[in-house]
Amino acid sequence: MAQRPDTLDTALLMLELLRRIPRGRKITTSELHQQLKGAGFERDLRTIQRQLEILSEHFDIERDERSKPYGYRWLERAQGLALPQLTPQESLLLQLAEEHLKNLLPARLMRSMEGFFTQARRNLGDGPNTRLEREWPRKVRVVATSQPLLAPAIASGVLEAVSEALYANHWLDLDYRNAARQRRQARVMPLGLAQQGPRLYLVCRFEGFDNERSLALHRIGKAEVSTLAFERPRGFDLQRYDADGRFGFGEGRRIRLQFCIEHDAGFHLQETPLSKDQQVQDQGDGWLEITATVVDSAMLDWWLRGFGDAVRGVSRQAVPAEQH
Repeated sequence: MAQRPDTLDTALLMLELLRRIPRGRKITTSELHQQLKGAGFERDLRTIQRQLEILSEHFDIERDERSKPYGYRWLERAQGLALPQLTPQESLLLQLAEEHLKNLLPARLMRSMEGFFTQARRNLGDGPNTRLEREWPRKVRVVATSQPLLAPAIASGVLEAVSEALYANHWLDLDYRNAARQRRQARVMPLGLAQQGPRLYLVCRFEGFDNERSLALHRIGKAEVSTLAFERPRGFDLQRYDADGRFGFGEGRRIRLQFCIEHDAGFHLQETPLSKDQQVQDQGDGWLEITATVVDSAMLDWWLRGFGDAVRGVSRQAVPAEQH
């Protein structure tokens, strides 16, 4: 007899629940509901409650009824479900991914992965077989290239709403204040999310316009996902937007930059050039002459001014559009 689709769906739902119930702590029905919703299982809360009641009767799962919502966890003596477990290497990868991608993945995806992140942290506990993997996060670090700054505070719910609208291609209603502290309400088309140092920026188009803007998430007071969807513009490319210097407060205008810099201050440019066509000439008097094609931007100005008197003779020549 052929298996009914709803029976298969129920079986898959139960498997997902069993995989996401932790051993060392309790998880509530509401938390599991949110994780499953993020993973694409559209079920109401009552359905999840009913399935958990059934599972706790047939598996070594504790149901804590002392408070509501109920909490569930595998008993310590339980073997759990006989599904492949994360290896120490996979656990390490997940731990690093959680740390470095938590602001760049859709919030619903992060919620749906919470059970796996928890398992990864638990796998890298105090066991003797995971010592090397457990030590690895203390052996690597992403370091700042400028003065470190603390991350600005983002209003509650803003990152979640922005990532959800960006993921689903839905319009986003914002209450926003600009750098001049002027406040406005607007509907925007979210096109990209970028992290620049400790700050997060939303690349978007305001309703009624066809050009892109970058809005700092910490200046958004409130964000709500609209029910209206949009077709993502075919001509927009986030990588191109970045390459045009838009996050450096530029407009994509390329120039042929030339300047002289003291040898000690500019030595690093011979190892990490400004562009692929960069040319360096040693002037023989302790100065280097640098020529490179770059995007003109406010960030470039700040970078040059940062060298003070160690930079002189700065000139810019526009590069024709056909040579871009």
